[in-house]
Amino acid sequence: MRGHRQFVLGCLVLALLPGGFTVMSATPVPSVVGNKSSDSNQTVRVRLLAPDGTLTAPTNVARVTRSDEEWRRRLAPEVYRVTRRAGTEPPFCGGFLREKRAGFFTCAGCGLPLFTSSAKFESGTGWPSFFEPAAPENVAARPDRSLVSTRTEILCARCGAHLGHVFDDGPRPTGRRYCLNAAALAFAHTP
Repeated sequence: MRGHRQFVLGCLVLALLPGGFTVMSATPVPSVVGNKSSDSNQTVRVRLLAPDGTLTAPTNVARVTRSDEEWRRRLAPEVYRVTRRAGTEPPFCGGFLREKRAGFFTCAGCGLPLFTSSAKFESGTGWPSFFEPAAPENVAARPDRSLVSTRTEILCARCGAHLGHVFDDGPRPTGRRYCLNAAALAFAHTP
């Protein structure tokens, strides 16, 4: 019940703020990010979700690149705002905060598997949090200097979608907290 009250109160407070809760980049998130590939800038080495619900071996796949207008047409407005404009959803308001089924949290833009439910933990921050990615090559990182202090932004390695940020205050075994916007994610349940 306490979590539900936090969720409702957080949404109400943020909804009452002038202009709502928006943290946005002035420019779109680039479609191509700096994950090194073996053959060109048009491919990236990642692990995909196999039909049996496991990850494949690392493989080179085409990067997903679209114009800003194409992304805007394909994605729901909130998903576009978060993933393509580096927006942040209000805490305790996004989906997947209480998702406990076994499966993979995938990129809402291109379906790349990013995190597993077994790495999810309750951080108390109001955003889905994980202590490690499903495959390190599937998540790219870059410095984010949009606030007073520099943070580490995390992005989908295949399509460049803004996912959230990673911090060094997570649980064992990694000590990392990948703090994600639920709007940047989809969920693939595995038995």
